Amino acid sequence: MIRHLTLVSKGAVLTAVFSAVLAACAVGPDYSTPRSDLAPFHNRLAAAGVADAAGAAARASLDQWWTGFNDPMLAEVVQRALDQNLDLAASIARVQQARAAAASAGADLLPSGALDASASYQRQSLRSPSGAAASSLPGYSRGIHDYSAGPAASWELDLFGGLRRTADAFKAEAQAAEADHFGTRVIVAADAADAYLQIRSYQARLAVAQHQIDDDEHLLRLVRDRYAAGAATGREVAQADALLKQARTSVPPLTIGLEQQLNRLDVLMGVQPGTYAQQLGKERDIPSIPPVPADSEPSEMLRRRPDIIAAERRLAASSERIGAAVSNYYPKFSLSAVLGFESAKAGKLFTSAAFQPAAQAGLRWRLFDFGKVDAEVAQAKGGNAEALALYRQSVLKAAQDVEDSLTVLVQTQLRLNQVQEQVDALVKSRDLSEQAYRSGSITLTDVLDADRQLLNARDELASSKANAARAAVGVYRALGGGWSPATTVAATDASTTATTAAGPASATTR
Repeated sequence: MIRHLTLVSKGAVLTAVFSAVLAACAVGPDYSTPRSDLAPFHNRLAAAGVADAAGAAARASLDQWWTGFNDPMLAEVVQRALDQNLDLAASIARVQQARAAAASAGADLLPSGALDASASYQRQSLRSPSGAAASSLPGYSRGIHDYSAGPAASWELDLFGGLRRTADAFKAEAQAAEADHFGTRVIVAADAADAYLQIRSYQARLAVAQHQIDDDEHLLRLVRDRYAAGAATGREVAQADALLKQARTSVPPLTIGLEQQLNRLDVLMGVQPGTYAQQLGKERDIPSIPPVPADSEPSEMLRRRPDIIAAERRLAASSERIGAAVSNYYPKFSLSAVLGFESAKAGKLFTSAAFQPAAQAGLRWRLFDFGKVDAEVAQAKGGNAEALALYRQSVLKAAQDVEDSLTVLVQTQLRLNQVQEQVDALVKSRDLSEQAYRSGSITLTDVLDADRQLLNARDELASSKANAARAAVGVYRALGGGWSPATTVAATDASTTATTAAGPASATTR
């Protein structure tokens, strides 16, 4: 027993040493993630003030930021979109394809085997050289049978790492596809929330328009009563009637916008437009802004943004392809073996006399094809330079997205506060104007002006509330919220990008 364990231990050591030698012989650059520093976001302090003003509500996790709006219908809509969206289904299929390609490339590192069997019959020509010579022999038959069967195996020894580099490149591409999938998830969640908020915005604006129509109908009745009493002119009646008609003309464009967003949301949820229109048709308040993660650092963005992770993984894949191209400068060795049986009679096939083993060691070296290999290496290096530029650009664009979204959030919240104050003031002004008109102190024109200003301000307030909530969604989207980095291999392998940005990649060629 002890001797058996010793032999196993020696075999494991030899295998480990052999694998280490093969790994050490891998030619081409050894990839390392590009490193640099991004300065802290300059708009985060202003956004932190908005987060503080949002109240003491607990901040929702970035993985499910939509729950922070405390709107059960919004949470249901987003989850339904994540479960049923067809873009997400397509991205999952792309991940499966990329994983299958990576598995196929990894299988090239292992020996391959097959079981072959054949049966053939040939009637030989008597006019051919072999047929003419054999036909004179005793017992000659023109019918020739041949039966063969047996396993065959082959193995390309990856002495210079070309196959391993290729397998690693496909693995990195699969991880990039996974990151793309989670990027689609972020977009779908944000788009579903945006459509929902716009639906609530249009519903609120329609309610404002209807409220204004009711007020204008009341004003028209008042003017007509005064006209009947001889206290108003026909011109004033016409002005009040025109104001009512103007309020009614605002309804069709708002209805169009509402229907478009309902249809958009249905498509995001993977159903025919109109499916959930009735469920969402009842008006609800526009959700308030939740506390936003305004204290996030660039390192957090680099770790969470799926587009950055995908770009970094594609950069790694392009680096591995350089090594795969460089390996073509070196010879490739292969081993193959066949343990077969061959016989002219089927009944004698699996006998010791029919046993026909064969073994072969092969060498293939593109010794006189280095010009083409040079071009392949240059092409791989060009692809790596392109991938590096795209990675650096994705980092800069991501930083821009965060800065822009924080600015929009801050300024939209400021505008919302100002519009609210404007509405409060105009409500008082409009009520006082109507009272003064009743007493005959002012003309109807002053009431109409106050009425129009109040309508515009109320409509702007409804839009501003929705825009503020949509701006918060934009911050979550820019930060890469909507998925967990721990749920994918790509994020784990690319976690070192937390300290990377737009610097050059380092590589060492062996």
